[in-house]
Order: sequence, then structure tokens, then C-alpha cells
Amino acid sequence: MTENSAVQPSAVNAKGTRLNRRGQQTRETLLRTAVRCLAEGGPDAVSANRVAREAGLTWGTVQHQFGDSDALWAAVIESIAARGWDLLPVPETAVELPDRVEAVFGLIWDAMDRAALRATHNLRMALPRSRPALEAEYPLTAAALAGWDAKWELAVRGAFEGLDVDEARLQGVRAFLPSAVRGLHEEQYLGSYVDLEVARRGLIEALTAYLR
Repeated sequence: MTENSAVQPSAVNAKGTRLNRRGQQTRETLLRTAVRCLAEGGPDAVSANRVAREAGLTWGTVQHQFGDSDALWAAVIESIAARGWDLLPVPETAVELPDRVEAVFGLIWDAMDRAALRATHNLRMALPRSRPALEAEYPLTAAALAGWDAKWELAVRGAFEGLDVDEARLQGVRAFLPSAVRGLHEEQYLGSYVDLEVARRGLIEALTAYLR
């Protein structure tokens, strides 16, 4: 997935009316602006009003297109997923477990700098962390995030396909790997004295040993 990939807009607005070309362009502008605002982070990153303002549009336009902020955030997640990004396109040369782990680690590391992934992470952090609360307050967004998580699970399974790894441990890797890589990735911006290459190599070796 590239940062310039076209967002795939819905063909209808919040009332179910088919969008003309101008309406689709407006929707795409709002989705692109939402990804940018979310990726930038900050106290007002998760604000539909800010998205409208930054896009040079009104809150009424957001309502016309999506209905409410829940539908907007759900559309953002769905638009990112619809870009056809192969989450973990592991090189064919990574046939052994150590090479596969290193390749997966590197792909996730590189993805941390992409606006789409930062946007998804920042949105998750700003929404209710409890699944029942999220589903109650943001049902559409909760469903979109559940779809994203399902795609991630399939991506991890596919990334280690053909290798003799323990299924339960692979599920553990799926759950904690993004957070582990993100924590190490952020160290480079914190001015710490951690040798990132040593830490990165240590984590890769630990993951390899865990999956064997």
C-alpha cells in the first residue's frame, strides 16, 4: 500500500443516495483528510469537526456523507483496508524460520512510518478500549476494526505458512508483535541510549526461539 493509493469511496451517502462524481470527490477528500489528521495525532486528532475544517468543508457535509462520526471512522478504516495492501508480503527467499521472522519484523517496522497505520493506531487509542463499550458507542467503527483484526490474523497465518510452528504460540505472536515492534520503533525518537540494532536483533532471535 502506498501513501498515494486512491481511497475507494462508497457509492452512496448517509441516506443511501447514489453519489455523483462531485459527491465521490468530496467523500474521498474527507477520508484522505481524516487519515492525515489521525496520523498526525494530538489531542484533537480524533475529531470529525477538525476533519471537516481541515478539508475546507462543514460538519453538515460530513453528516451528509457519513451521518455521524462513528460512520466516518468506520469508513476511514474500511477505506484503508480497501486499498488492497498485502499486510505481510513476505519475500519468497525467506524460506527458513529465522529469515521469515526477520522479514515479518522488517515489514511491520517499515509500516510504522506509514500514515495509514499511524491513523489506525491513533484512532484505536482514542476510542473506548473495552470491546463492549466500543460496540455500544461506536458500533460501525467496532465492526470495521474487527474486520481489520481478522485481516491481520490471516496475514500472520499466511506469513508463516509452510513452517512447522506451534499454533498457540503463533497466535501469541499475532497479538503482541505489533506492540513490541512499535515500542522499539518509537525508541529512535526518544533520545535514549538503546542500541536499536542490538535490540532489534535480540527481539528477532527471541521470536524465532519462541516459535520453534
